Order: sequence, then structure tokens, then C-alpha cells
Amino acid sequence: MTIDQASIDRECAQPLWQQIESRLHSDISSGALLRGARLPSAGTLAQSLGVNRHTVRRALAALAQRGLVRVEPGRGTFVPDAAIDYPIGKRTRFRNNMDRLSVSRLCEVLEIEQIVPSTRIAEALALVRHECAWRVEYISRADGRAFDHSEAYFPAARFPALDGVFARTHSVTATLAEFGVRDYFRQHTRVAARLPSPAIARALEQTVRRPVLEVESLNVDSRGVPVQYGLTRFAGERVQLLMSAQ
Repeated sequence: MTIDQASIDRECAQPLWQQIESRLHSDISSGALLRGARLPSAGTLAQSLGVNRHTVRRALAALAQRGLVRVEPGRGTFVPDAAIDYPIGKRTRFRNNMDRLSVSRLCEVLEIEQIVPSTRIAEALALVRHECAWRVEYISRADGRAFDHSEAYFPAARFPALDGVFARTHSVTATLAEFGVRDYFRQHTRVAARLPSPAIARALEQTVRRPVLEVESLNVDSRGVPVQYGLTRFAGERVQLLMSAQ
């Protein structure tokens, strides 16, 4: 950040808060303040600039109104992340999407368990009543930032010992391949904007006041048999879903 007391002209007719707003905007545009960066507190900025906190808060409020910063109560003021275009199509693969964007990727497995799924999930996976499914919960990271929180469900009878395989591969595609499913296809995708639960907000490193994009999906094998039901919550500020026919 390049703004300091020398940046402020007290003889200028322009109000101090507007000068501060303009300099912070310049730092954001030039990259001096990086995407996702947290700004110093209003008190710290006020002290370094030789102005009162109200002046700084007015400048930050003006930037927030223009969408140039994000104010999170209790956490601070942040430069919004640059949104990633994430294609969703007939063959949606997280690894391929991140590689195409030259973005580093990481899958952090939170829990793997065998459960009797809800009626909605059981019907999607074509399971009979009380038939078990694997539930895999994980966080995907892009360049170190939480990108999405996912719950993936697989028919337990078709994929025995999936827990050990997924814990090793950290990948839906690689796990299915080890069970002979070399290719799979997206049968449907449903997208909705929702406010996250406290647990999901923590996982995505955001507040409960910021909406997430919730994507419900069903993948099938080459015969049209369901192999995986997914429920993924994307950090809405960090992703733009790009619907593709491919």
C-alpha cells in the first residue's frame, strides 16, 4: 500500500476522505493492494495518515458502496477476490478446470462415512430403501484459498472400500477410475444462491452474510447409471459459473 501522510494535501479543496478514497482506489487498481488482501484497520490508517477515524471510515464506506472493498463486521475490510470462471458442462472435472486456469489446486478431506442417505439423495442414486451410500465431505482450494465445500455421495454396494481409495486419491475422477468407471457424465445441474450455515461459512472462510452458489449435480456412467450425487457450495465472490455444452 502506497498511501501515507504525504499523499494527503490539506490545502486542497477536495475533502480528505475523498483523497483517501481516491488513493486507496488507485492502490487497488494498480495491484499495490492485492486481491483478497485485508486493509489496515480504520484506527491504523487514521494514525498513519494523520486524520481521524471518521474520515477513514467515510472513505472506506464510499469504496464499499462502489464494490471496491468488502467490509466484514468483526473481521475487517478486504479487497474482493478476482472471480474465477468455472465451466460446468457434460464433463466437469475440478482438476482439469484448475489446470486450464494455471491455478494451484488442493483437496482437503474433512470426513468420509457410510450412511443411509436422505430420500432425495437415495432416489437420485437409484438406491432402494435403507441402502447405504458413501458420504465424502471435502474442501477444494484454489491458490490456497477455499474455493468450494463439497459433499459427494456414492452407492456403497458398487464402490466397496471407497473410503480408503478417496482418502488416498483426494479425487472423484481418480476414485471412480479405480473402480472401473473410466468416464462419467453430468446428467443434471441445479444452481441456487443461498446464505451459508455457520459451518459452511467457516469452511469457505467467509461470513454468513455473503451468499454462496449451491450446485446440486448428478453424474452417471456410460450406461446412464448414477455413480455420484454432489452438493457443492462455491464462495460466490470467488467464482463465476460458466455453463458449457461440453
